Amino acid sequence: MLKSLMVAKAKEELEQEIVDKEEEKEKYLAEKAPPLRTSGMSFAELQELCQELHDKIGVVDEERYDIEAKVTHNTREIKDLNIKVLDLRGKFKRPTLRRVRVSADAILRSLLGSKHKVSMDLRANLKSVKKEDTEKKRPVEDSDWRKNVEAMSGMEGRKKMFDAAKGPAQ
Repeated sequence: MLKSLMVAKAKEELEQEIVDKEEEKEKYLAEKAPPLRTSGMSFAELQELCQELHDKIGVVDEERYDIEAKVTHNTREIKDLNIKVLDLRGKFKRPTLRRVRVSADAILRSLLGSKHKVSMDLRANLKSVKKEDTEKKRPVEDSDWRKNVEAMSGMEGRKKMFDAAKGPAQ
C-alpha cells in the first residue's frame, strides 16, 4: 500500500516537472526569439533578415558542436575509468581476515619503519611490588641442600627453625 502511494506521488511529481520544463522553455524562447514580422518588408529587407538568421544559426551550431564534443569525450573517459575499476576489482581476490596478536612494538615498527627505536613496554608503567623486603627477612643459603636437610633434622633443627621464625626480637 505504502509503496503504491509512493510510486503514485513520484509519478505526479514527474509529470509536474515535465510541465514546468515546457513552460520554462516557451518562456525562454519567447524572450530570446520573438516572433518575426515579415509583413510589409521588401525583398531586400527579407534577404538581409535571412542572412542575419543564418549567421546566428551558424554560431549556435558551432557552440552545440563544441559542447557535444566535450560531452562525448567525457563519456568515453568515464567508460574507460569504469572499465579500469572493474578490471582492478576482478584481478585481486580479497583474503579472509584473521585475528592476529601483535604487540605494541610490532605495530609501531610496522608503522614507523626504521624510525622506531623506543620500545613501548606497557608493564613498565605499572605499580611495582618490592620483593626485596621479603627476601631480606628470610635469607636463602646457596649451599648444598643435603647439608641443610641434615642440619634441620631432629630436635635441634626444629629449634633453629623456631628461633628463626621469632626473629631478632630477643
